[in-house]
Amino acid sequence: MTSYIRGVIMSFIMFISRFSIFITVLLYVTNVNRITVENVFFLTCYYNIMKQTMTLFFPQAVGQVAEMMVAIQRINDFLLSEECYFPPKDKVDTTKAEVKPKKRVTISIEPIKTLRKRSLKKPQPSTSSGKEKDKAPGSQKEDVIIKFEDANSRWIKSSDMDDVTNINLMVYSGSLTIIIGAVGSGKSTLLHMMLNELPCSSGSVTINGTVSYASQNPWLFVGSVRQNILFGQPFVKVRYMEVCKVCALERDISLFPHGDKTIVGERGVSLSGGQRARINLARAIYKEADIYLLDDPLSAVDTQVARHIFESCIKRYLENKTVVLVTHQLQFIKQANRIVIMDNREVLAEGEFDELNDQELELIQMMQEKTREVKEEDLMSSVQSTVSFLSSKRSHWSHWSLMFDSADQKPDVEFQTTGRVHGSIYKQYFLADVTCLYFFFVACLFLLAQFFASASDYWISKWSNAEDHLTGDATMDNLLWSEYGLRRRDFVTIFGVITVLTVAVALIRAFLFFSLCMRSSIRLHDKMFECISLSPMSFFHVNPSGRILNRLSKDMGAVDELLPQAMLDSFQILLNLIGVIFIIIVTEVTLLIPIATALIIFYIFRLIYVRTTGAIKRLEGITRSPVFSHVNATIRGLPTIRSFGAESLLAEEFDRHQDLHSAAWYLFITCSRAFGFFLDIICLLFIICVTFSCLMKSDIEGSVVGLLITQSISLTGIFQWGMRQSAEMENQMTSVERVVEYTNLPKESTLMGSPSLEPPEGWPREGAIDFNNLSLKYNLDGPYVLQNLQFNVAPREKIGVVGRTGAGKSSIIQALFRLAYIDGQILIDGVDISTIKLNLLRQKISIIPQEPMLFSGTLRKNLDPFDEFTDEVLLTALHDVELLADEDDREALNKQVSDCGSNFSVGERQLVCLARAIVNNDKILLLDEATANVDAQTDALIQTAIREHFDTCTVLTVAHRLHTVIDSDKILVLDAGRLVEFDHPHLLLQNRKGYFRKMVSETGPAMTQLLHKLAAENYQSRTEK
Repeated sequence: MTSYIRGVIMSFIMFISRFSIFITVLLYVTNVNRITVENVFFLTCYYNIMKQTMTLFFPQAVGQVAEMMVAIQRINDFLLSEECYFPPKDKVDTTKAEVKPKKRVTISIEPIKTLRKRSLKKPQPSTSSGKEKDKAPGSQKEDVIIKFEDANSRWIKSSDMDDVTNINLMVYSGSLTIIIGAVGSGKSTLLHMMLNELPCSSGSVTINGTVSYASQNPWLFVGSVRQNILFGQPFVKVRYMEVCKVCALERDISLFPHGDKTIVGERGVSLSGGQRARINLARAIYKEADIYLLDDPLSAVDTQVARHIFESCIKRYLENKTVVLVTHQLQFIKQANRIVIMDNREVLAEGEFDELNDQELELIQMMQEKTREVKEEDLMSSVQSTVSFLSSKRSHWSHWSLMFDSADQKPDVEFQTTGRVHGSIYKQYFLADVTCLYFFFVACLFLLAQFFASASDYWISKWSNAEDHLTGDATMDNLLWSEYGLRRRDFVTIFGVITVLTVAVALIRAFLFFSLCMRSSIRLHDKMFECISLSPMSFFHVNPSGRILNRLSKDMGAVDELLPQAMLDSFQILLNLIGVIFIIIVTEVTLLIPIATALIIFYIFRLIYVRTTGAIKRLEGITRSPVFSHVNATIRGLPTIRSFGAESLLAEEFDRHQDLHSAAWYLFITCSRAFGFFLDIICLLFIICVTFSCLMKSDIEGSVVGLLITQSISLTGIFQWGMRQSAEMENQMTSVERVVEYTNLPKESTLMGSPSLEPPEGWPREGAIDFNNLSLKYNLDGPYVLQNLQFNVAPREKIGVVGRTGAGKSSIIQALFRLAYIDGQILIDGVDISTIKLNLLRQKISIIPQEPMLFSGTLRKNLDPFDEFTDEVLLTALHDVELLADEDDREALNKQVSDCGSNFSVGERQLVCLARAIVNNDKILLLDEATANVDAQTDALIQTAIREHFDTCTVLTVAHRLHTVIDSDKILVLDAGRLVEFDHPHLLLQNRKGYFRKMVSETGPAMTQLLHKLAAENYQSRTEK
């Protein structure tokens, strides 16, 4: 609507002065006055002077002032919002209740109550330090480094429920404190209180020392591996090499194409999950600090690496430091000085392992609470540990290196076109959503509006000239033009009709033109968004989010608002210019020479200006993308940035990006001002030529002189403003050019063939999967990640996919979803998936990913985005995964989900994904290390839900913990993208030289014995059936 209003206001410039002259003259002559050339000349000059100011600049000023006030109010609200208080580094860091909490969005969902209050005592402020790492602590006052006193806190001030309640806890200097608990129990929230990211609503938290923090979701920025580890800290080679060693990064760095100078993509997309976690941990360890807060850094790595990190990094390298570790790896809790058990947003118990164990094994019993209904072998594996099976030794480099192979040591640079905007871009813009007939009709309206406008100017000139020859009284019936028998009344009527037609046609033209522009803009936006959403995954690996957001925000903003204005002005002025030149030539043909000269000079200047500013405008658009990317990355990593005190470092980086963008923008403005200055000089010279040409003729009529001078003044203004706006139009067309570039992105469907077959109704009915000589690669010119896979999965079979890091396990999932280039065939129930439409194929397969993704909106929309299921189905699914206590609580479905599900813990997000899969009830379910980031209880819950709800489905599980797939019907073993073994786990374990048996033996003697037992029992049970 605002665009249409803006178009109507812009059309006023064509008729407002003419309409004003008509009203003034009409009132003047109705009072029996005689108009003269002097009167008309004065009125025309006066209204022309007022025209541009009142119809162009004044409405723009009103709109821009309104936008300025809104912007100032937003900035004011932001600057007045509550802030985190970070005391000076040399002082004690104390967060008290009077510090107001930050406003964040969260929702309250019943947690998995795996811990129940029994005979455990409520924790009180301790007076003993517990075990020491090396030496006994001194006095309590000296040893207490973190102290919680009746601390309560909530993310949302207006919430009725605290996110953590009644926390009384002491952490002693030099100790290792491990925090455990169920999903959503408040473990990460407790760390955020220590970081002062979540201030207290009551009570206090005291931190005595500097803090280093490793977040649960690894945060990496675009830069080299070394830059991500150092993060502004000085480079000390010995310490750097030691940190890389204890964090198990030496092997990875040696395999990177450029070592630790290899550039990692935005969010670390070119790295595996384990590599991201270890680099994130290495950054925290490299920093010299008194306190190290580590939020579940062991979940994304295999058993051997986890043990290495715990023993070498946490126990040895940080032996004299205070470490607070959140983990689900229960096998390490015996080595902690103190254990803190979280449940239902409070500390349920805390103390040494022996103290908790002496209370009738309450700790063990509580950790088993939610696994009572699981089979005995699953209970044994869940209780003993969350052990995984992968080794840190890599026999082959992972497919992630394929992304590095095509990468240089510098980040990918955005492509920049050169030269003028091609004519095809104009064609695609104008005909994006309208027919040629519609465009032709709008063009005719432009011509017609200008015809009436020029006719109005010509007619008032003839009328005033006729009035000069009038004798007698100035009545309406006086004959003014005897040749045509026209009286004054006739002149008024004709002038009025022409004026009304000018107004009507100009308004209709503006409305239809802006309608054309809006429809084209919407169509281009929709087409660009569609192409982005259908682009292959490789596109997102090489294009940072800021670059994509730049096209969708700033470029589309220019296409929506700035381009239609510049375009309407340009077309309007071009036709007006033609009309003025025609009138001047008809009136005084000798002025054709200075007009032609001025036009040639104007055109030459415009060519130079457009060529220069076009390149600058493209450069300005490109330099804007890093600003968006940097802000986006900074917001995601704020807790890490603040814990490192790196705000100034990130601010400097932002200033560098913004300075580069501001330099391009300033250069564009400077060129525009220089262009305007030279146009002013040319216009001045042109008016001088017209004035002297009139003085040199003695027989020229006064009306002609008035018409010439007024039209010349108008012409110079038109020249100048027209050249500026036409150049601005072409500069803004670079935004259309950038949008059109993204409408021509390659699509997944075209990369992998055009589907031509409709599968049978109800497909797939059984869930049988056949891989026939399948090979997969992520780039057309890249190496194959999977090579010649040949195996069959029977309906309802449960398949575990195992292999060392980089073996290609996740690539099988990519192949099933057709996310990469594939050779060979994948058949589902006998239908080649390459012949199936992508949207249909992906609708028929459910997945629970390693990194669960939720979308902003309601919980209902996350479970059922297309409103295909009833509330009862959704509520039952939530209840089955224990996210909902009351199955009849329909309001739970309307609870808000923040962006990326940030108001859910990682485990809760995983359970929502599981509930989504239960709701869809597809015949094929894929699990991509779905239990890597959850505790033992959630792991057991997921395994139980899969057995109960997907018993009749085919399940492929990419395993990170061996006990989760040991009871599978078959195990698929991959190595370097090749199939090496495929059979029941018990049969594979009988092969003493087998690959799977070797991996099992690497888990340790106790776990090896247990896994052999579970595999044998499962095989016997299956044989009996």
